[in-house]
Amino acid sequence: MPLLDKYSGTLTAKAAEHLLRRTMFGVTRADIAMLTGKSVDYALDILLSNQPLPPPPEDPDTGYVWVRDAARPQNDARFNNIMKAWWLGLMARSPISLVEKMTLFWHNHFVSSWSAVGDSRYMYKQNALLRQHALGNFRTLVREITIDPAMLRYLNGNQNRVGSPQENYARELQELFTIGKGPEIAAGNYTTYTEQDVRAAARVLTGWVDVVQTVTSNFVLSRHDTGDKQFSAAYQNTVIRGRNTANAGMEELNELLDMIFRQPATAEHICRKFYRFFVNADISPQVEQEVIKPLAATFRQNNYEVKPVLRQLLSSVHFFDTSILGAMIKTPIDLVIGTIRQLQISIPNPETQRAFYYDFFEQQRRLLATLQMDILDLPDVAGWPAYYQEPLYYKIWINSATMPVRAEFANTVVGRIGQTNGGGWTVTNRLLGTTQRITFDSIRFLQQFPNPEDPVKVVDNLAQHFFAIDLTEQQKGELLEKVFLPNLPPYEWTMEWNDFMRTPNDVQKRNLIKTRLDNLIRYMMQIAEYQIT
Repeated sequence: MPLLDKYSGTLTAKAAEHLLRRTMFGVTRADIAMLTGKSVDYALDILLSNQPLPPPPEDPDTGYVWVRDAARPQNDARFNNIMKAWWLGLMARSPISLVEKMTLFWHNHFVSSWSAVGDSRYMYKQNALLRQHALGNFRTLVREITIDPAMLRYLNGNQNRVGSPQENYARELQELFTIGKGPEIAAGNYTTYTEQDVRAAARVLTGWVDVVQTVTSNFVLSRHDTGDKQFSAAYQNTVIRGRNTANAGMEELNELLDMIFRQPATAEHICRKFYRFFVNADISPQVEQEVIKPLAATFRQNNYEVKPVLRQLLSSVHFFDTSILGAMIKTPIDLVIGTIRQLQISIPNPETQRAFYYDFFEQQRRLLATLQMDILDLPDVAGWPAYYQEPLYYKIWINSATMPVRAEFANTVVGRIGQTNGGGWTVTNRLLGTTQRITFDSIRFLQQFPNPEDPVKVVDNLAQHFFAIDLTEQQKGELLEKVFLPNLPPYEWTMEWNDFMRTPNDVQKRNLIKTRLDNLIRYMMQIAEYQIT
């Protein structure tokens, strides 16, 4: 069966959960129920639907919306962190939609960093651009990102002028953002482009500057190289005619992109990145021939619209193959934000509890930075190494620095052994000096599942919900006998649960039930299977 044949029939709960794990940040029982028994097309119609742009971030203390302040550059690192918390909140509160995950994909693809850009208004505007075009036309997005103010600053495009070309963006446009390197045929020269092409593209892109007052870009003809630009045989010796008009910048940019997008390698390069982000790091010769090349053909045939490619990939039998389940290590965001969403932790309301809301996600922002996934401040222009660094790829997320922090995260969420009050977060309103506790209610969480009084079903249901792959009967038996009910017969849980349900306000009975359940969930979150998706 060809790998890109469509998944037939209706989605099982397992298939629905797999699709949602890969396309969102965490999966709730309601999400799974909504798609179970439906067709894959039905699910993708929802996932691929456009979403309205969310309200912009605010200063949690004052409500100040700095992204709308044209008078003042915002180079305070605090606003950068507020924006990170704002975005993490959008991920955690997202409906069933691919928009936020694709916004993250493009953020890792078209990298910019606040530390280099230095203005949170610029970073917000770029984030809004990525979200607006997340599921739209890739060629349009490349054009817009080329003259995006944050990108002009990040890769020095605003310094690129006639007589003093700045090649940074011209190089990354080809190496990372569109056509990719291809095999090296000489020092700095690849089958897809050459050093001559970098120099010629830099000349095409002369003249663009960012405008601080309006957070926009502008083309300045006096800074533009009006001569003809000769490209190499890699681009069929194309010549882009120089222009000396007010529209020269955009006209030459469009010709440059037309030339790049005519090359089959461009679609193939982006489809490989889609595949590694959503499916698997390993691209075998079979996958290259039966998945990447057909996807690239779909991309080109649809004028580089993103939705048809993602629909074909995410509805394929290959995507749902058992070999793909659990083939990826969770990113830090999938681990942290995914767990918050998966456990349905009651986060503060962003409208009525703004300060608490931002402080909660600021704490997650700091944790993610420790786990080496600091959004808006990526390590370099290539993005996070887990998506491109051979041969480790996703394994890079797991190292001697991050593994203990991942394990400790379970103690934060559930609480440590013997900690009857559970884990959680203390969030603060700095302006008023008040605090609030955010905790995980494991009893309420369990009540979503059938037969909570049956300890075997408890282990089965939680294992299915937490893990991308099926545990063996031996593993589930050990969870039941050594973790959940050590040295106790199974009927003990049934008696305790039923007794608690008769008197749910009895604190002692509640603590007994919660302690057993917390121990089980904490242990599940700390084993290797919880780290894969």
